[in-house]
Amino acid sequence: MKNVMSGLVMAISFCACTPKVANHTFDVDSELNYCKRQINKSLSRIGDSTMMPRNILSGQSDWNLVPVRIEEWTAGFWPGILWYDYENTKSEEVLDAARHYTDILEPLTTLPAYDHDLGFQLFCSYGNGYRLTGDEKYKQIILNAADTLATLFNPRAGTILSWPREVEPNNWPHNTIMDNMLNLEMLYWAAANGGNKELYDIATKHAETTMKYQFREDGSNYHVVVYDTIDGHFIKGITHQGYADETMWARGQAWAIYGYTMVYRETRDKKFLRFAEKVTDVYLKRLPEDYVPYWDFDAPNIPDEPKDASAAAITASALIELAQLEDTPAKAKEYRDAALKMLMSLSSPEYRSGETNSAFLLRSVGHKPNGSEVNASINYADYYYIEALTRLKKWMKD
Repeated sequence: MKNVMSGLVMAISFCACTPKVANHTFDVDSELNYCKRQINKSLSRIGDSTMMPRNILSGQSDWNLVPVRIEEWTAGFWPGILWYDYENTKSEEVLDAARHYTDILEPLTTLPAYDHDLGFQLFCSYGNGYRLTGDEKYKQIILNAADTLATLFNPRAGTILSWPREVEPNNWPHNTIMDNMLNLEMLYWAAANGGNKELYDIATKHAETTMKYQFREDGSNYHVVVYDTIDGHFIKGITHQGYADETMWARGQAWAIYGYTMVYRETRDKKFLRFAEKVTDVYLKRLPEDYVPYWDFDAPNIPDEPKDASAAAITASALIELAQLEDTPAKAKEYRDAALKMLMSLSSPEYRSGETNSAFLLRSVGHKPNGSEVNASINYADYYYIEALTRLKKWMKD
């Protein structure tokens, strides 16, 4: 892959069927067809289970299924994958599966907030379902979930509490993790679709506070920031899943790129666009040649550290959107070139699951410090990969 990618130049063009970088053509329809085949394999193996596929660990060939519980933060990604596949194929079989796996999340919709992950759980599933079907039941579930998520907002700190369960064990009075940026999308959507208008203000305040306190001068971020609950002052920035407190954890930076791109889309406030550029540029300039990052940019044993395909998939999806929102043509070109290079690598034999298992991608990293889901296929990597492909296909049609 290095030999292929090192010959690419920053020149991308769109035609009616495929985007192209130099002499390398990327066939989006072919990759979406690949996703369809892998989904069919998965469905043939798990059928209409009442549990969710979460990961396929290195050496395994079948999905590990997990119960649908409030603490299972990845529960919404599999139904979201199915909704994207339905969007592209219009398959009635996949529609039935998407409805089934969305509906089994319903017990989560009536519970108080366990943590910030309600957006991942319910907007990736019910949100895509409503977007594609207009089912009013789905809409009301999203509106209710947004109100529930908002109960974790602390106006003194100016952010949504991420992990209530970590307050006492770690003495983290009000903690906010970078992943939380993505859950803001559900608040913005709810405010614009019949929900409480204050949800917009909560989301924007969270983004502003995070922008102020959760980033270092170069644009890299702390995975976790701890605030005081009395006056909301910043206490410290630390990591939970990165290599060390001051290192740049790849997926955490990907969340930031995606999150601030989305916040700019929703607010059209140029300060968020400029910040999205800042957090993107520090990521791009440190990528290896194949545009798939090591799990932490500062891990000590690079190039012998694991790569993280999930971070590449999240970032590719974000950059396809950021390139279209850009007000600077040179930056738009830079970001669309980078997104395509990421997708080309992810679609290569080095990262594609193919016959190894029925997921889309190999080589993601969940929680390296805990030794969890290292060099694995993980559902959220697949979710953002098919989302990126879907966004790219739509862009080509415009």
